[in-house]
Amino acid sequence: MLNLDEITTDFLLESTLFYGDEGNPLLAPRGVWMEKGKLFVSDTGQNRVFIWNQLPSEKYQKPDITLGQLEAIDTKRNSGSEVSASTLHYPSGIWSDGERVIIADAWNHRVLIWNKFPDHNGQPADIVLGQPDFDCNQPNVNGVGNDPTARSLNWPYGVFSDGRSLWIADTGNRRVLYYKVIPNTSYQEADGVIGKENFTERDYENSDPIWPYSVRISQSGKMAITDTQYYRVLLWNDWRKGLTDKADVIVGQEDFEGNGQNQYRLQPAAFTLNWCYDSFFHEEDLYVADTGNSRILRFAPFPQKSNTSAHSLIGHDDFGTGSENAKTMMGTANALYWPFSICIEDNLLAIADTGNHRVLLKSINL
Repeated sequence: MLNLDEITTDFLLESTLFYGDEGNPLLAPRGVWMEKGKLFVSDTGQNRVFIWNQLPSEKYQKPDITLGQLEAIDTKRNSGSEVSASTLHYPSGIWSDGERVIIADAWNHRVLIWNKFPDHNGQPADIVLGQPDFDCNQPNVNGVGNDPTARSLNWPYGVFSDGRSLWIADTGNRRVLYYKVIPNTSYQEADGVIGKENFTERDYENSDPIWPYSVRISQSGKMAITDTQYYRVLLWNDWRKGLTDKADVIVGQEDFEGNGQNQYRLQPAAFTLNWCYDSFFHEEDLYVADTGNSRILRFAPFPQKSNTSAHSLIGHDDFGTGSENAKTMMGTANALYWPFSICIEDNLLAIADTGNHRVLLKSINL
């Protein structure tokens, strides 16, 4: 197993640093996913999702498919026109099983589903969640200030599936929606809600997800909700308990009342977080994208108590170094710069290294 305590320089020198198409490189990639040798990247800054049917082995490689734009080089929101089944506006979270594709189309306040794997640029989605049809894109359907429902979405940034059920991080509504089965019809009602007493509630307490950006379920049924605004990750030993109970464990804060960046420290520590945006399970370990500290934390094994220290990290030489320190400011060739999203397939780790406009691919085994 890779000793992640021997970090930054060796880690990056042994990695594939991937920038997309040389003539049309990535800009602010905020979502990454791998499945069956395919790579998916949300090029959020340019309102498109790229798909490579084979994992890249070099610095540059043209994508096989571009979603959200009719041409790979186009970048405007909703392809420079009205919202439709073919357009995207600030795409973020991605999930795929190699056949179906699900994308959180955050600023169109919807989630799009392709039932069959796309085979051409700008291919329209088959199903839309959060909106009554593909031509609507207002928050909670009726616009700002309207209460949510079991069908509506407001800035959904994260999606996850175990291949049967679907979870959506409905960020702007401060909740996570649960569908027992991946919907096969548009505008379908969710079956459950995490973080609220009911589907129409808008108020929240410190023990609720305040700004849930990502939701992940482990193979053993654990759940991690990355709660960005409170600089923490909420953990449940059984995701089903999330429908009724508060989190079992908090990573990044001492308790539910804590909400300080790096727990109000001037520098980070092994147990603090700063603008965290994602997390991911690998076997019994938990990886966290500690975005504001420009690092990836590894908790091995899964934390069983709040305020647990990370076992190791990627992106800095020690736990006390943050993104504002001199080494990072002098250059990012051998460091991370605001990593937003992570994904692990088998023993391969992918990092959306947003500020460096690239994706890092790295084996987590020697």
